[in-house]
Amino acid sequence: MDPTFFIPEIPILGKIVRPLVVFIFLLIAFRIFGKRELGLISPFDLVIWLTISNVLQNAMIGPDNSLTGGLIGATTMFAANYSFASLVYRFPSFERLIQSAPTILVENGKILEANLKRELLTVEDLRHVLRKNQVDLDEELPYLRKVLLESDGAITIVRRLHGERGMQKVRKTRS
Repeated sequence: MDPTFFIPEIPILGKIVRPLVVFIFLLIAFRIFGKRELGLISPFDLVIWLTISNVLQNAMIGPDNSLTGGLIGATTMFAANYSFASLVYRFPSFERLIQSAPTILVENGKILEANLKRELLTVEDLRHVLRKNQVDLDEELPYLRKVLLESDGAITIVRRLHGERGMQKVRKTRS
């Protein structure tokens, strides 16, 4: 068996720092480029994701193809994810740096075009997401209290109950 199978070709510190830098870069990139990247993936978006993953893979592993180096890199990514989740749990204000607030797309039966535009969504995108949730935008718009694009890309639909002033949370889904 080839001895380089287990022995990393670059220093272990490099195997830890590289994935950590990529992890932080991706957190910042998704915070800046928005929720659309997480929830409403078009074929173009998928191509971008696949290309980025290939480019960043090379940045993370460098010239090292050893099993040990790969395991160190993967362990670093898991540890970074756990650390950030712990920070968000312990310091709720930290979450606002990592995740954006939900965006209201429909409020009281009115489509908020400016919010759609800010999230780079069209009315047709909204119609598609609502249709996936058994909501016909043309017929049910007056009965929608709120439709929110959550920070994780999920859509939350809040309807008015027929004849009531209260609200009923209908569904929160990944779209």
